[in-house]
Amino acid sequence: MATKKKGQDITEALKYHFGFDKFKGNQRPVIEDVLAGKDLIVLMPTGGGKSLCYQLPSLMMEGTAIVISPLIALMKNQVDAMRNFSEEDGVAHFLNSSLNKVAIEQVKEDILAKRTKLLYVAPESLTKEENIEFLRQVQISFYAVDEAHCISEWGHDFRPEYRRIRPIINEIGIRPLIALTATATPKVQHDIQKNLGLLDAKVYKSSFNRKNLYYEVRQKGDNIDRDIIKYIKANEGKSGIVYCLSRKRVEEFAEILCANDIKALPYHAGMDSQKRSENQDAFLMEEADVIVATIAFGMGIDKPDVRYVIHYDIPKSLEGYYQETGRAGRDGGEGQCIAFYAYKDLQKLEKFLEGKPIVEKEIGKQLLLETAAYAETAVCRRKVLLHYFGEEYTEDNCGNCDNCLHPKKYIEGQDLLLAVMETMEALKEKYKTEYIMNVMLGVESSDIMSYKHNELEVFGSGQDEDERIWSAVIRQAQIAGYIVKDIENYGILKITPKGKAFMKHPVEFKIVKDNEFDEDEQNETPLRGGGSCAVDPALFSIMKDLRKKLSKQLEVPPFVIFHDPSLEAMATTYPITLEELQNIPGVGAGKAKRYGTEFIAIIKKYVEENEIERPEDLRVRTVINKSKLKVSIVQSIDRKVDLDDIAVSKGLEFPELLDEIEAIVYSGTRINIDYFINEVMDEDHIEDIYAYFKDSETDDLEVAITSLGSDFTEEEIRLIRIKFQSELGN
Repeated sequence: MATKKKGQDITEALKYHFGFDKFKGNQRPVIEDVLAGKDLIVLMPTGGGKSLCYQLPSLMMEGTAIVISPLIALMKNQVDAMRNFSEEDGVAHFLNSSLNKVAIEQVKEDILAKRTKLLYVAPESLTKEENIEFLRQVQISFYAVDEAHCISEWGHDFRPEYRRIRPIINEIGIRPLIALTATATPKVQHDIQKNLGLLDAKVYKSSFNRKNLYYEVRQKGDNIDRDIIKYIKANEGKSGIVYCLSRKRVEEFAEILCANDIKALPYHAGMDSQKRSENQDAFLMEEADVIVATIAFGMGIDKPDVRYVIHYDIPKSLEGYYQETGRAGRDGGEGQCIAFYAYKDLQKLEKFLEGKPIVEKEIGKQLLLETAAYAETAVCRRKVLLHYFGEEYTEDNCGNCDNCLHPKKYIEGQDLLLAVMETMEALKEKYKTEYIMNVMLGVESSDIMSYKHNELEVFGSGQDEDERIWSAVIRQAQIAGYIVKDIENYGILKITPKGKAFMKHPVEFKIVKDNEFDEDEQNETPLRGGGSCAVDPALFSIMKDLRKKLSKQLEVPPFVIFHDPSLEAMATTYPITLEELQNIPGVGAGKAKRYGTEFIAIIKKYVEENEIERPEDLRVRTVINKSKLKVSIVQSIDRKVDLDDIAVSKGLEFPELLDEIEAIVYSGTRINIDYFINEVMDEDHIEDIYAYFKDSETDDLEVAITSLGSDFTEEEIRLIRIKFQSELGN
């Protein structure tokens, strides 16, 4: 059984090692289960904090955790990050083909001396006999298989060597195993469980919804280069990635961007590995704004502030698309995902499949069709993406994709869906979308003629509508759960029990026509907001410059020193001591000691030169500076006067009084309105709303109203928010 160090609380360990006060999503239960020695499968989107699920327990447990990871660049990145969180350089190492004999001996020495808590290995290195022999001598706390989707042929980055992981682990010594991936359809998830021998393992599946990402698909026309250059220039100074399918296109487009005064660099698997590493580091160190890359780039990147991901060509699969767009906005800030689409690109990709083994060809074709469906749909893009990953998205309008911001008119599709299902039944539910549509449209293809399907009553029954309508009906019926695509059988459509019920008792079924992608159509990008939320942009800019200078000196990426949200918090509260700095989100004791002194010095100098009154200095004087109205409200609350009576006596509407009380509380004054809350609110309501704010990452009222639902009134939520802020914030 795995053991953690005695007396160390998991939240204290998080704060001490990483500087965070609370966990994200499923992180806490996952880490608790790892500490308890359980086998796990963790499905967590990019930016969800996947790495912490094995990093923190490795620091808390006896022995060394073995992390099996597919990319050398990713290992180097994560090892650098871990060393920056610790005062001991030997805390993390990697073992792969990039190391010479001397370096390998140093790694082994640190592991045997029990200095190393995390060892990253490539699957190829794991299978070497000398490494197997060495690892048999090591006290292993647990194994973590990162990017576990590589194990499946249906995954977007299939790696045959991943299939050998389980036998090798059995040979080295069985310990708890945790498999992690940021992208897995139900089919891929099953492959991971089966191949790693984790059929009985607990599965943690976080929502794949990245709320901060904006999704848009545009027509790819002759002016695509101009469109992308225009977009990048409108987002000057922001980091971005442009994905292209071919190496040649990567080289050409990087040159075009440079010729247009954009700091861009190419990255693809055909380049010299040293040059590739240099370009990646230049992007991480913010010496280049844009990387133009093939899909070889991305898995090794842990840059939190990529603000846009542009797909010059539509990707080969939706999983690949999700993984690549997932590089944007990992810090929770702005992330724009723009894909350019032309049907002829898909036809080109389909040609590449010719000559491949039949199974690979069929899988590739299915994945391409899913991508085309996503590109052409006029339905909420989030809804389509999440449905693909086996997750239901129930909102009607996500408000953060092109289709939701510019919605099309819905039409009643009840009769159309019935016609599709009748055709499917007549065909014994044994055919794919294209075949069903051809039968409905009356296409006399050789297949249809040889099976005599042209003699069926349903043949030609859909000639009154065009192909695009039938395509939209079938796709949207899948999202609604009436039809299911049997992915194991390369896309054969089946009617679900819900669909059978619909056939007996049809209900309303609204659909929206697919988008038309005409070759000559052009799109204009709406410039969407984002950027820094720091109260003091001048100080924020000075600290970014300092961070950049330190990053060059120390040869680490800027975000390893402090993330943007941490700098924004500093530019809001102006911490001038190490103690104050440790109250900033994302700044633990280790980081404060390692990097804090220079930041505190420039903040102190800035505060003195600009005669700034810091929130810390003002807190004591907030009551004195209040207007007569605010002082009077505070005095009335101290005397436990009902808030309704205070509102009447001050000539205010009740919501206006709450505005005043919120302003008092948010300025730092502690008040107690329990006497009023307990009188007007149900105890369960008080507890539920309070618990919501305790777990929430934002105190935004609109978000709270949406999350809590119609059981709670706006006034109730505001009253408890005041109580919460006063008790925990002041």
